[in-house]
Amino acid sequence: MRKTTLSILLVICFFGLTKAQQDPMFTKYMFNSLVYNPAFAGSPEYMRIRLLYRNQWVSMEGAPESQSFTIHSPVNEKIGLGLSLLNDKIGVTGSTTANVSYAYRLLLGPGKLSIGLQAGIANWRADWNQLRFREPQETDVAFSNIEENQWLPNFGAGVFYYSKLWYAGFSVPRLLQNDLRTNSGSSVTVTEASRLYRHYFITAGAALPLAGDDLIFKPSILIKNVGLFGAFGASGTNLFQVGAPTEIDIDASLFMFETLWLGISFRSSIEAFVGDKSTVDSFDVWASLYLNNGIRIGAAYDQTLTKLSPFVDGSFELMLGYDFDYEVKKMNTPRYF
Repeated sequence: MRKTTLSILLVICFFGLTKAQQDPMFTKYMFNSLVYNPAFAGSPEYMRIRLLYRNQWVSMEGAPESQSFTIHSPVNEKIGLGLSLLNDKIGVTGSTTANVSYAYRLLLGPGKLSIGLQAGIANWRADWNQLRFREPQETDVAFSNIEENQWLPNFGAGVFYYSKLWYAGFSVPRLLQNDLRTNSGSSVTVTEASRLYRHYFITAGAALPLAGDDLIFKPSILIKNVGLFGAFGASGTNLFQVGAPTEIDIDASLFMFETLWLGISFRSSIEAFVGDKSTVDSFDVWASLYLNNGIRIGAAYDQTLTKLSPFVDGSFELMLGYDFDYEVKKMNTPRYF
């Protein structure tokens, strides 16, 4: 019963008036930044490949499960290109997204300013047969006039400024807001709406040498928002009001001897500290190993801090990557981002 209930709740959260973050989250967001910001393409100054897998609340059926693949490289000093693939499943719904990214980079002060654009398409799908319906599905207004398989084109944009020791970025990976429900052909007024909302991402971080290149301290932050800081828990008659909290990820890590990353992070909503409409989310630990042959491997574990914690296990991530700069230390200023 608990597993079935969670699957149903996840679908309700997706389609109901209580809007939530729709884009998948990753604890190791700094290792697949291209998913969030097309301006990141080519910024490491060499070709980079990353594959991430995330299993959230591993003991619960229907819990979120996500995978991402990114590859990007500079074409010349000014242009970077990238490809990102993202697969996400939550409850009985799922989506697969492919994006091609283009970044144009300019020298500005001590670093570079990158302006990025991306274009792509997403396949959104659902299998309602996995749900239990109190009334026959065909008479349930909440699930009428919803296509179970849709192809949704979209566009995204972002800016990313980076130097040797710090970076900052802002991006909107999905500019179009695709509707998943229509009221045509229904004799009943639909009082709920389903839409893929525009998400905003703000990132910043720094690399602070503590013992030359042998020990680097790297703090970073990621802020995720739906509706551009709209009121969480908004009420009213507008079907498309956004009621999602603004999420913040704070991370601190040490990079030792250009080989081993060790980090901790904390994820919460900003509203958890300014009211009682939301809660903190998780405390996370992670590690990553940079091998001399260019292979990068990593893992992360999240300990849930919400009211779900007595009923679910934690979440984990695995990362596998490859960097094409291992044969020669090309850069006099190693990249930490």
